[in-house]
Amino acid sequence: MDYGRPVKFGCFIIPDATQPQRALGLASLADSLGFDLVGVQDHPYQRRFYDAWILLSAIAVRTKQIAVFPDVSNLPLRPPAMLAKAAASLDLISGGRVELGLGAGAAWDAIKAMGGPARTPGESVSALEEAIQVMRLMWSGARGARFDGKFYQLAGVNAGPVPAHPIGIWLGAYKPRMLAMVGRLADGWVPSLGNLKPAELAEAHARIDDAALAAGREPGTIRRVLNVGDGHSPEDLASLVVEHGFDTLVVGEGELVRFADEVIPKVRELVAAARESR
Repeated sequence: MDYGRPVKFGCFIIPDATQPQRALGLASLADSLGFDLVGVQDHPYQRRFYDAWILLSAIAVRTKQIAVFPDVSNLPLRPPAMLAKAAASLDLISGGRVELGLGAGAAWDAIKAMGGPARTPGESVSALEEAIQVMRLMWSGARGARFDGKFYQLAGVNAGPVPAHPIGIWLGAYKPRMLAMVGRLADGWVPSLGNLKPAELAEAHARIDDAALAAGREPGTIRRVLNVGDGHSPEDLASLVVEHGFDTLVVGEGELVRFADEVIPKVRELVAAARESR
């Protein structure tokens, strides 16, 4: 399974507030090495972590080319209208370098401890679907935008600003209902390899593709971003592209220089050879 999209590479940086400049330094290094994307986890209840959006903003200001995204944003603690406003603002400031990873929520006790809602799994998925609609309305620039959902409402807001580019909404999805939502509504899928085994990837892609086709969408337009972590060979990573359908591979923050110098060129070579042979 290969959707034929250009192969891109990202890095996943730990938002460690106990070492104030470390994350910024790593992001600047990744930018200089030619990485396409930097992701930051969003766990506001983790006392040793920076706020993800403040860190992403600082990274965007310190870098020139690399795109930034929350991997993935904690929706229950971030009202979607304000989340859309933050993403659009940073997209304008950075010249169109923001994408939006989005999750339904996890660690519900910690979310509740921080003042957030306690939702059932079903409610969290329904709230996510509403949030996608709210955010797209907020990015539309419409005047008097309205939305009347069970979890979120807009009551005549003048939406804006409009982002510098169409911000992609990438869902961290694993279960059937969420995977179908990727196909119906989202611009991308951003799972983690540790939570989804290689043997499960084909079925997950199929659920996304079936839902996309049913909604009149082309499955190949949906971006497939995989958090792979460290320690994989070029052959393993190339296989994730040409056999398992991913177009963007996000590695950990270890050995960025070696990865950029040795692994990325080899993966690109292997993918190009496999595609040419087909």
